[in-house]
Amino acid sequence: MSALVTSRREGALLYVALDRPEKRNAIHRELLLALVDAIAAAEREPDVRAVVVYGEGPVFSAGVDFGMLTGDLAGERALPFRTLIGDMQAALSRLEALEKPVVGALHRYVPGLALELALAFDLRVATADAELGLPEVRVGLVPDVGGTTRLVRTVGYAKAKELILTGRMIGAAEALAIGLVNQVVPPGEHVTAAARLAEEIAQNAPLAVGLAKRLVDLGSNVDKHTFLAMELLAQSVLLRSEDAREGARALAERRPPRFTGR
Repeated sequence: MSALVTSRREGALLYVALDRPEKRNAIHRELLLALVDAIAAAEREPDVRAVVVYGEGPVFSAGVDFGMLTGDLAGERALPFRTLIGDMQAALSRLEALEKPVVGALHRYVPGLALELALAFDLRVATADAELGLPEVRVGLVPDVGGTTRLVRTVGYAKAKELILTGRMIGAAEALAIGLVNQVVPPGEHVTAAARLAEEIAQNAPLAVGLAKRLVDLGSNVDKHTFLAMELLAQSVLLRSEDAREGARALAERRPPRFTGR
């Protein structure tokens, strides 16, 4: 495991942390790739049903490590800018495509690239003192690692345009009101709350959870009739699974189901 990222397994959950607190978890290419690799490891572990991502130290992340943009990272010559950003875009697209659900536990500060990362999670829990936003226009840039794309899909066209064009940071209460986060909790309780949400998901049939996640992600970009056809295809696959048979038996026997992911 990279020194930039740590992970641990607890029951059905995999916890993955940005672990660069001395730099306020500022994100560069290597950290982002290591983080996505650590999260993606859950796909190879059938007993892991959900992932919780959080940041060590006083903030979730300070956003982009500007040293990356100036070629000052680890004393190495900078990659061409398009290559650098392309790698990071691909990493977040890979993260978004995982079938295991990912819950982000966000605290205190989530600007720019930190929010772009969080937008690739399935669900987000934030502390009441959190500030979130995409302030790139204030330094002459635009969100370029999926921020514009995913923010529009998450909060809608008009609100996304307002937040991106003003570069304004917003508080957790407003983020909850517009659907940018799913829950707001007292400071210090974000990881516990994210784990509760992940555990609730983990109780369900993993094949169904994975396909439901992909349906929502893929269906948001297609017409209604194609979306309905995708639902039928997914259901036809699930109906042949052992988990679907177990779910029916458990319902008939009035007991909790024992899903195996098969």
